[in-house]
Amino acid sequence: MLKRWDCLIIGAGAAGIGIGTVLKELGLHNYAILERHAVGASFGMWPEEMRLITPSFTSNAYGMLDLNAVALNTSPAYTLSTEHPTGKEYAKYLQAVSDYHQLPVYCGIDVTAVRQEADGFCVSTSTGEWYTRFVIWAAGEFQYPRLDVIPGSEYAIHNSQIASWAALEGEQFVVIGGYESGTDAAIHLSRLGKNVTMLDRRSRMLDKGSSDPSMELSPYTKDRLRHEIQHGRISFIGGCEVQWIEPQAQGGYLIYCEDDHGKQHVIHSEAAPIMATGFTGSLRLIEHLIQRSGNGAIRLGPADESLLAPGLFVSGPSVMHDQLMFCFIYKFRQRFAVIAHRIGTLLGYDVSRLEHYRGEGMFLDDLSCCQENCTC
Repeated sequence: MLKRWDCLIIGAGAAGIGIGTVLKELGLHNYAILERHAVGASFGMWPEEMRLITPSFTSNAYGMLDLNAVALNTSPAYTLSTEHPTGKEYAKYLQAVSDYHQLPVYCGIDVTAVRQEADGFCVSTSTGEWYTRFVIWAAGEFQYPRLDVIPGSEYAIHNSQIASWAALEGEQFVVIGGYESGTDAAIHLSRLGKNVTMLDRRSRMLDKGSSDPSMELSPYTKDRLRHEIQHGRISFIGGCEVQWIEPQAQGGYLIYCEDDHGKQHVIHSEAAPIMATGFTGSLRLIEHLIQRSGNGAIRLGPADESLLAPGLFVSGPSVMHDQLMFCFIYKFRQRFAVIAHRIGTLLGYDVSRLEHYRGEGMFLDDLSCCQENCTC
């Protein structure tokens, strides 16, 4: 592709489709969305039983956009007629948004590298090189699981690699990780009558340490967990750091842990341990173009622009600003118009047409108001 683009969006998931609609409304014509699989592919890869933990509701007419919507005047609750869509259902919603707005999505194109040039970027893909002034990285995280954080992890299976919990054989499981993915795994296994031991480095379980769902389990997950705990099939060991996993000659696996007091524990699992250890994310493909803080968090400019490569923007669950994490759809969608405003300004577009996004809660450019403020 020798054509030069004004902007290329990498990924056609929630972030890519969402910001694509904003650019369309801004009036951009010379842009494209590159997707290596299909629209919403990551959601389609979720375990069959997994659902969005944020609720969808048709509240748009009263000034409250559906929490899972990525575009104005849309609602997954209305489109899908469900409150907590499955991954495959949500992918259908994203496809519907793309079709309605006639977004320029190119599927089956795998991005392999991004190179900064004097006047923009060269994006290397499975179909050749694409040249663009701006890049919006919206490739997400789910297709990039963290697989090597524990010695012996090759004997385990990451939760993202499971098509359906019902397909797993065995009666007793160990889940490593106690946040949303790990708890979701334990809930579904318990519903199937399996016994589950959850191991987590934190002792959070049903705690209320924070009102930020990026830090604690969501109410939806806590409700489901409380219900399953009553059946006595889920046990939880908190403050437990898993050190390594090894198979037993006679079958099963041993999981070696150390608690907060330095005491060693050995947990036996009949089936391959389930690793809910999170995701490395797709940013590794542009690691040379982004900056990180001392704790490894990504550092971005005011418009989510790379501090090392101006013109490269990040959109989606990887976005962070100091202690603020934008890892939920209703959070990171508030930054779509911020990025579009920056790009539109540099290209000379009339960015005033984006101002109505503020009233819809989708133009958050003042982060000083973002703080925990639940008093009860």
